[in-house]
Amino acid sequence: MTGATANGTCFMDSLVGRVLPLLGRFSELGPLLCGQGLGPGSLDAALLDAGCSSMQMDGAERGFSLSKDGPLDMRMDGDRYPNMPCAADAVNALDQQALASILASYAEERHARKIAAAIVRARSIHPILRTQQLASVVAGAFAAPALYSRLDRLQRPTHVATKTFQALRVFVNDELNELHAGLRAARTHLKPGGRLCVLTFHSLEDRAVKRFLRGEDLSAPPRHNIRDHARSRHWEEKGEGPDHGDDAGDVGETGGWVLLRKMTTPTNEEVQANPRGRSAKLRAAARRQMTPEP
Repeated sequence: MTGATANGTCFMDSLVGRVLPLLGRFSELGPLLCGQGLGPGSLDAALLDAGCSSMQMDGAERGFSLSKDGPLDMRMDGDRYPNMPCAADAVNALDQQALASILASYAEERHARKIAAAIVRARSIHPILRTQQLASVVAGAFAAPALYSRLDRLQRPTHVATKTFQALRVFVNDELNELHAGLRAARTHLKPGGRLCVLTFHSLEDRAVKRFLRGEDLSAPPRHNIRDHARSRHWEEKGEGPDHGDDAGDVGETGGWVLLRKMTTPTNEEVQANPRGRSAKLRAAARRQMTPEP
């Protein structure tokens, strides 16, 4: 995260008075804003980007990439919090049931128990400390033809360990709770009528944003309507991950927000130009205006 701040500072000369980089997590957003004199109800608009930067993904030393060997780290903020547990700590310390729960909850991995069992067997021989070591352990739980049998949205083969890496990254960085904290901070600091835009990159994030804008309690189990249930059954029968909602009708007032438009996804041309943005989803809403009491 400190690297991103350093890179942002390089552009400050041309953006004086327009951009002020502040180092912190979503959960630290409220105090950071207040420290700049921006109290509750003071913002005209907020854009939350829940994605990871390509610089983080491409740096082998950060431990996010399964295609480049590096330490199994995956901490977004390890420089500021060096004692924060990393992915290797989770992989080597958690029991099989906990690992399976992480894979199922944070990546909707259908083979979570099989992969967790393979990890526990492998670490009993040697600790799993490197990214490609973990990728090999996960691959070893499957027959050779299954290693690249999964396809992404561009119909390109993806490694069978991709979801395992996603789940560990989300777990290590507490990403869903951080996103929820950012959403709450935005709600607190936006003026009535202020705009909120949220950019997400996988279904767990998008579902959390959707529920937040509906006014649901994110600590409670999600409410599913008949359409969502039928869609989930459809994806289960196809053996693929669920995609909860095309959002038809999700425009209007709900949960203290006025939804400004349906969910927006990249065009085919945008995906071709930036394949890593293929799963991006953008939601926009405005804080409902206060109704004056009679």
